Amino acid sequence: MIQGVHTMFYSSQPEELRAFLRDKLGFTYTDVGEGWLIFDMPDAEMGCHPADVEHGAPSGTAHISFYCADVHKTVDALKSRGVEFSGDVNDMGYGFVTAFKAPGDFQIQLYQPKYARKPVPKPTAARSVKVNGKKKPKAKARPKVKVKAKAKAKRR
Repeated sequence: MIQGVHTMFYSSQPEELRAFLRDKLGFTYTDVGEGWLIFDMPDAEMGCHPADVEHGAPSGTAHISFYCADVHKTVDALKSRGVEFSGDVNDMGYGFVTAFKAPGDFQIQLYQPKYARKPVPKPTAARSVKVNGKKKPKAKARPKVKVKAKAKAKRR
C-alpha cells in the first residue's frame, strides 16, 4: 500500500539547493552517499486541479508548495536565515500565499491554508488480497511447533 509521496526538484544547482533545504529551511535528511540527500518531509497532502493554460499550468504540470500554521511568522523566521521572498503575502481564497527563491531558479510557494484538514486514519491490517481480480484470504501464520523438554535441553 502507498505509504507516502516522494517529490523531486531537478536543479541546475543541486549542491546549492540541497544546502538551502538543509540549512535555510531546516529539513532533516538521510545522506545516501556521494552528496545525495533525501529530505524528510513533516507532512504531506495532495490536490488535483483543473488545467489552467492561461496561468501557466497546462495539463501534466506538477507543482510543489510548502504550508505552515502562521505564514507571517514563518516568513520572518526564513528571512532571518537569509531566504529571499519574491513577493508579499496575499489572500488567495484558499489561504495566505507567498513565494521564496531557491537555488536553481526555483520559486517555491509557501502558504497558510484557510481550510481545516481531517485527521488521516491509521492503516488497518488487510483481511484479504485480490489476485488476478479474485479475492483470496490473507495467508495465515504457520502454527507453532511444540518442542519436548528433552529436545530443548539438547539445544542449549
